[in-house]
Amino acid sequence: MLNFLRPAFARLFNPIVQGLARTPVTPNMITVAGTVGVCAASLWLLPIGELFPGAFIATCFVFTDMLDGQLARIKGNSGKYGAFLDSTMDRFGDAAVFGGITIWFMRTNHLLAVVSLFCLAAGLCVSYVKARAEGLGLNANVGLIERPERLIIGLTSIGLSGLGIPYVLPIGMWGLAAGTALTLGQRMHAVYVDAKSQAAQAQTPQAQTPQDTPPAAPAATPPAAPAAAAPTEEQ
Repeated sequence: MLNFLRPAFARLFNPIVQGLARTPVTPNMITVAGTVGVCAASLWLLPIGELFPGAFIATCFVFTDMLDGQLARIKGNSGKYGAFLDSTMDRFGDAAVFGGITIWFMRTNHLLAVVSLFCLAAGLCVSYVKARAEGLGLNANVGLIERPERLIIGLTSIGLSGLGIPYVLPIGMWGLAAGTALTLGQRMHAVYVDAKSQAAQAQTPQAQTPQDTPPAAPAATPPAAPAAAAPTEEQ
């Protein structure tokens, strides 16, 4: 839903990317480093209640996700493995953020621990549904809340709660849970509709094929010419 902001962020980070392009740093290095930073901040600071520092540091490392793709395009070494690595590292980052806040909720609010755990599981399912659908040639590029929205809502509510703003964290978690569940339902419905449409299109040409015609009678073969007389041996 926030994909329209990508060009603006691309222009914002372009000087940094241009500088990195003149170094031996590779896009895969940035991908892994960003994920390690998100995981370290989320699993070290959030479980002990340092909500604002944890959310702020994690957010800074989340933005590195926009650097690796630009750097790969500039250096010309983008490929399928880079996209695979980026998607895999994203799942680790998401799990760290919501896993860290779940540990904190287990000490303070058991109900919100269940809600944040649902956000974690449902968020992973949302990403998996799209990846699996694309692997099957189906469309699942729909949904109200995708990964950027999940991280913005989650990290913003965590950070503001760390600054002492009341009620923002429960509202953020419940709203994120509802939006993620809605997105999961939207994608599953889109995949169902697309699969049904493709199946109908595949059956239509078969229904329009003419019925089998009886095999044509074999053509009569002309009578064989009389065999020539065998030559006689010379006397």
